[in-house]
Amino acid sequence: MRQLSHLVIFATIILSLTAFVSAADKTKTVTAKDIKLTVPTTWKQGELTNNLRTAQFEIPAVEGDKDTAELVVYFFGGAGGGVNANLQRWAGQFQSSGKKQKTSEGKSTQGKYYLIDITGVYNKPIGPPIQRKTNPTAGYQMLGVVLVVKDKGNYFLKLTGPQKTVSHWASTLRTSFGADIKEEKETELDQ
Repeated sequence: MRQLSHLVIFATIILSLTAFVSAADKTKTVTAKDIKLTVPTTWKQGELTNNLRTAQFEIPAVEGDKDTAELVVYFFGGAGGGVNANLQRWAGQFQSSGKKQKTSEGKSTQGKYYLIDITGVYNKPIGPPIQRKTNPTAGYQMLGVVLVVKDKGNYFLKLTGPQKTVSHWASTLRTSFGADIKEEKETELDQ
């Protein structure tokens, strides 16, 4: 009888703990053309603003940041330039003074990927892209991923926002497309 009461208490504790799982721990799977992303339900999926985007999300700010972050997934139908061209273009969206960047490569369940992690003053686009107007915004971070999907082409994932928020969500971004973070290796960006 005593063992049964201990078992009931243990089961009650386990059930109570699982009832308190936060919304950040709950996920949903989103299809973005040929790839699938498993993202937290707190990432608010938005309407696509152009036909080159296959998914976009507003990522909640962490405590201390007033701005949210944004994740955009692009697919250019197999075009859109190579890995290095895109990583260099993303690096060019930050001012050189005080910029820090690191490039990595790894494998995911959906293909090989290349990632650039940049911090510093981001030339944040304002207005229509054709105007090429930007607002220099300090304390920003970008995680840009080129995901090479066999027989489909390159997918481009770009998470941009306040450094504290982007840093908080960095591992979640990686796991969203099935990256094996432990196998990720630092690599040099070809100039």
